[in-house]
Amino acid sequence: MSFRLGARSKRELNGVHPELRQVVEIAISISAVDFSVHDGLRTVAEQTRLVERGASRTMRSKHLKQASTGFGHAVDLVPFINGKMRWEWDPIYEIAEAMHRAATDYGVRLRWGGVWDRSFTRLDRQMLEWEVEQYGDRQRARGRRVFTDGPHYEIKLS
Repeated sequence: MSFRLGARSKRELNGVHPELRQVVEIAISISAVDFSVHDGLRTVAEQTRLVERGASRTMRSKHLKQASTGFGHAVDLVPFINGKMRWEWDPIYEIAEAMHRAATDYGVRLRWGGVWDRSFTRLDRQMLEWEVEQYGDRQRARGRRVFTDGPHYEIKLS
């Protein structure tokens, strides 16, 4: 089944780096799971509210317009199942697989919020699940809080 981005998702991509937009558009066409672009470019006021609520951890978010390019460098992609957005890991892994495949095909490097400290060479779901577990283990071994954000993707330009 081939999915397409809806009007709201396309609006959320306004102001997002063109290469990241392209990866999202490719990913929706190859994804086994429908998804919605929940967040693209954010204003400083939006980011401030998210940090105050604990929904985001930083005011240096890649969702904000980046001085280096004038674009936002992040998107949050949430599974859209039975007419509702669902924050569930099973479909999040499917989207991650599609995003990483699209990024590889398009020649774009991504950072995924499911595993903040690694890039991937294998794209299958089993490897992604294992990587999320390993990321948690690495964080705990360093005495750090485990923070996974499966819907989050950032373009890496350097």
